[in-house]
Amino acid sequence: MFIAKKQKGKMKVIYGINKIIKFRNPVVAMGVFDGVHLGHKRILKEAVTRSKRIKGTSVVLTFDPHPQKENSLYSLQHRIKLFQRIGIDVCIVISFDKRFSGISAEYFIKHILAKRISPRYVYIGENFTFGKNARGDFRLLKKLSSIYGFKLKVVEIIKVDGMPVSSTAIRRLILNGDLDGAAELLSRRVSVLGRVARGDCLATRLGFPTANIIPQHEIIPPSGIYAVKVILKNKSLGGVCYIGTRPTFKKYLNTRGKRVEAHIFNFNKDIYSHDLEIQFIKKIRNDQKFCHPSDLIKVIKKDILKAKNIISPH
Repeated sequence: MFIAKKQKGKMKVIYGINKIIKFRNPVVAMGVFDGVHLGHKRILKEAVTRSKRIKGTSVVLTFDPHPQKENSLYSLQHRIKLFQRIGIDVCIVISFDKRFSGISAEYFIKHILAKRISPRYVYIGENFTFGKNARGDFRLLKKLSSIYGFKLKVVEIIKVDGMPVSSTAIRRLILNGDLDGAAELLSRRVSVLGRVARGDCLATRLGFPTANIIPQHEIIPPSGIYAVKVILKNKSLGGVCYIGTRPTFKKYLNTRGKRVEAHIFNFNKDIYSHDLEIQFIKKIRNDQKFCHPSDLIKVIKKDILKAKNIISPH
């Protein structure tokens, strides 16, 4: 039997059940892992630790789109970046379409998990469900684990201040503007991943060029101006981010929906079509309408000074 070797330092991403190949001593973490929060990280890190202990391969088996049809906290590409940072060797992405949703839990365990991946260990959260009508759970996996030759590890739900850590709670906190509360449950700053696209260059004409970000179907913080760190090709840069509908120019511009624009300090490179991760440090003020562009320019200058002072200790 052919056993694929893992590449050092680089996570392999496999899209689709039919493209799964065999890996040496797979240790599998299963779940959507939307947000890759504090609880998810515990599952993933335990899988990585176990795989190193048995000289195996850490594998995350995830699903896209969200099986519960939730608005994604983080896009698939954002999750993949975070899996790699944690040290996962292989990410298998299963398309959660109508056909896959009709597969029974028993079929999934026998024909996909056991036959195609052949894990030594399987790690899940205690509330993980799978299979048609979400009838599969840790009890079924435990029952069938001895038949298919893997050991099951069930990780308990983490609680912070007595409240369970969940993607639903984090979504609510972000939408309500409680970024510190969300960051505590995520165990890192709230962030948005998106691609830089060409805009109307309004910010450049005002004297503050920005990267116009197209977020990848992620939960966006409320409108306002934020001190941020901008991650470009693994390099961290200071900046200020605007989220809003540009009310000062609404009657002049055909603006639909919220804009996400980042002004990076002391930066003038062409980064169109690049992916940027915007990490939110602190909100500076709410979005507001100004009577004249010159008034807005004065406030933007103050925003930038405030942002630089906020970012300095970080």
